[in-house]
Amino acid sequence: MGGTPGASAAGTPRGVPGALARRTLTAARRGPRGVLLRLAALTAAAVGAAVVHRAHDPGVLCPLRTVTGLPCPLCGGTTVFVELGSGRPVQAALASPAVLAGALGLVLAPLGGGGRWWALAPRTRAWLLGTALVGSELWQLARLGLLRV
Repeated sequence: MGGTPGASAAGTPRGVPGALARRTLTAARRGPRGVLLRLAALTAAAVGAAVVHRAHDPGVLCPLRTVTGLPCPLCGGTTVFVELGSGRPVQAALASPAVLAGALGLVLAPLGGGGRWWALAPRTRAWLLGTALVGSELWQLARLGLLRV
């Protein structure tokens, strides 16, 4: 077993600051381990957001909504994480289904489903994203009582 003294089997030097972070980030790219790492990171962020929100409610964080009174298509994103971190998944889904779907997509990305997305024609991807954003904006307008449905 030759090799560089103090190096791991993967070639990453042991004891070097950041080596663990590099290995963790590499593992988060593919497979079930990546899903678990991403889920753990988002869970920690959600619980942290819930704790901070419980201690100090900052009010509306969306600059567009603060200035115009109108929500953006991704409004409710912070609320999604606060509600998930507080253990209320239904309220999280009602706050912003688009943000929740995006978060789930981010968590599940290491399983490799993105190939289907990139196989679509660019025009089709743009149409799907545009439709999702318009639907999300209508959802936010209805949720905040600015659109009568």
